Amino acid sequence: MYQNRITLIGFLGKDAEVPTTDNSGEPQGGGALRLRETGLTRGECSPCLSSSAPCLASLCDTIALGDCVELMRQMPAASVDFILTDPPYLVDYRSRDGRAIQNDADDRWLKPAFAEAHRVLRSNRFCVCFYGWSKADKFIAAWRAAGFRPVGHLVFRKGYASATRFLRYQHEQAYLLAKGEPQRPEHPISDVLEMRYTGNKVHPTQKAVSALVPLIESFSAEGDLVLDPFCGSGSTLVAARRLRRLFIGMELDPTYHALATRRIQTGAA
Repeated sequence: MYQNRITLIGFLGKDAEVPTTDNSGEPQGGGALRLRETGLTRGECSPCLSSSAPCLASLCDTIALGDCVELMRQMPAASVDFILTDPPYLVDYRSRDGRAIQNDADDRWLKPAFAEAHRVLRSNRFCVCFYGWSKADKFIAAWRAAGFRPVGHLVFRKGYASATRFLRYQHEQAYLLAKGEPQRPEHPISDVLEMRYTGNKVHPTQKAVSALVPLIESFSAEGDLVLDPFCGSGSTLVAARRLRRLFIGMELDPTYHALATRRIQTGAA
């Protein structure tokens, strides 16, 4: 487990507003949450807080609806401890039942999104990002331009083929990206992990929570703040809660935002 502890700082300016829902699934403040800094200590917001971590009571464990680039631009620098995300792969994907993903054929968001992700991540911390192998050059260029340094590559074995063309495509992939010089985990995990089939019931590219748990456990600590700017079905957020981390999710599509919120609300796996 990554041992460095956190000190949460103010997330947005005192007058900033972001559309969010809390764990009740209901919009706060008429659909816009007015965030404020608080001096709350352990036990006043969330049981996963460390004793030294003040927190934003109205922000902990929420999902914001909107463009993650614009949302992250409202955040101060160095305000999150770990980023785990699964953005569109830039392949114009359509599932067998016809579901699609917004901005999956357009890369204009790619560099701005990771420039903001790098800015809001604390120094000497990690980001794990899934990506489309056929567009690896675009993703790597965006990460490097933002200031991220690739320090590892993860392969997730699937027990089924998502497509069959020149090969049977039976894996997912992600890069481990560093900002600065993070500590090495005390017990490094394998770079080959299993990806259980989810059935894609909530989202057409839904990732298994069981595949994300070891990433969060290895690259963050209890009480840390985990950001997923492309939260989709909310799997990252479910895994973060299971491991007693705080989380912030962001989702552009109102349908998936609602489904992810319901998933968090009900505690579904």
